[in-house]
Amino acid sequence: MGLWIVLGVVVALAFWAVSVFNRLVALRNRFKNAFAQIDVQLKRRYDLIPNLVEAAKGYLTHERQTLEAVIAARGAAVTASQRAAAAPGEPAAMSGLAQAEGALGGALGRLLAVFENYPDLKANQNVLQVQEELTSTENKVAFARQGYNDSVMVYNTQRETFPDNVFAGLFGFKEAMLLEATESAEERKAPKVKF
Repeated sequence: MGLWIVLGVVVALAFWAVSVFNRLVALRNRFKNAFAQIDVQLKRRYDLIPNLVEAAKGYLTHERQTLEAVIAARGAAVTASQRAAAAPGEPAAMSGLAQAEGALGGALGRLLAVFENYPDLKANQNVLQVQEELTSTENKVAFARQGYNDSVMVYNTQRETFPDNVFAGLFGFKEAMLLEATESAEERKAPKVKF
């Protein structure tokens, strides 16, 4: 009789461990999928940037440094995105992506500020269309980032909750890193609008 009780407890613990493992796998896959959605939007943005630079080249002959800074920042962001896509949630990869995206955002911001000095460029249909697509993509990136961070939070919470944390450690489920903005305090200030 005692052997049956012990066997029943062991079987119940095994089923419980499998349940915990499967729940953690599902949550990990959910945040990886959420990162894939970010990756799709980032690739779209990376593809739009050369179009914007190309459309502006003829007008911005004196602003070559700004154009080159955007191109260099885009290259760094593409590389960081590829590293992060290979290891979503990994702290070093996510930190590198956040920094590269911050640098790219700053370079794009400077380019768009330069546009203000060139009325012909601001009125160019190609430039306006690319700017509109870029703005739309930025919104999509923001929504995808929010979805990713929500998924990571659920995964990390489950991973850290007792008794799942015991099994998470045994099964090798590591903490996933949020994708946070890296803008400086100066970049976070609201722009001044003059009429």
